Amino acid sequence: MSAPTAVAASSPLVVYGTFGAWGMPTVSPFVLKLLTWLRMAGLPYEYRGGNPFLAPKGKIPYIELDGRKMGDSQLIIEALTTRHDIRLDDHLTPDQRAAGHAMRRMLEEATYFHAVRFRWLEEDGWPVQVAAFSPHLPPLVGGLILRRIRSQLRKANWLQGAGRHDRATASAQVIGDIAAVRDLLAGPYLFGEEPSSFDATVSSFLWQLQDYPVDTPHKQAASGQKLVSYVDGIRRRYYPELSSRSSSPPSEIASPT
Repeated sequence: MSAPTAVAASSPLVVYGTFGAWGMPTVSPFVLKLLTWLRMAGLPYEYRGGNPFLAPKGKIPYIELDGRKMGDSQLIIEALTTRHDIRLDDHLTPDQRAAGHAMRRMLEEATYFHAVRFRWLEEDGWPVQVAAFSPHLPPLVGGLILRRIRSQLRKANWLQGAGRHDRATASAQVIGDIAAVRDLLAGPYLFGEEPSSFDATVSSFLWQLQDYPVDTPHKQAASGQKLVSYVDGIRRRYYPELSSRSSSPPSEIASPT
């Protein structure tokens, strides 16, 4: 199956996401997950910059379809799977579906919060966030907005539990998650020779870890040859406009305005 056409300006499906940075089409693993799944499914979409204050669940990504907005990347995928009778997972066994579900939940409900901590709350990640986000915020109040986001994420990280660990413990937990992915990876795709919906999640989180420009032990763990080859394979197949890992977002994916 060749890589599908990713973007169609006339598509009734509008995806609201974030700008790209660090060689990736978006700074959000959840937006990247949704975009990758849409490309796997062969569904055309129009991409626009999102505003969490206009999002149904207060988060990005969200979509607009038939005049209605929907939030949460997983709920969006499940709704579109039913609407379009997408069969990306038909070849999976019950055990593989269960393992994929557990892997997705691990990355989204545990690994993610540690990634947020290392991007927004640690002193080596914070300047990288400021440099990436500042050009997309109003000049006079951009710094204030970023500090407010940081404060909110610090509170959320503490309440979730990830923020209660010291840096070494948090990194070790991410390394454990990455090792689980590496050990489960059974071929060019998570479960062998054919892609599944779970590859959209796994590859997106790994890509975000691998290309984030701050060196950490968990980034090194995610950048082992097996996992880099896996992400590169996904990127080549579903993002052919990205001939190499560069800092520019792909031309087919519009940056937010």
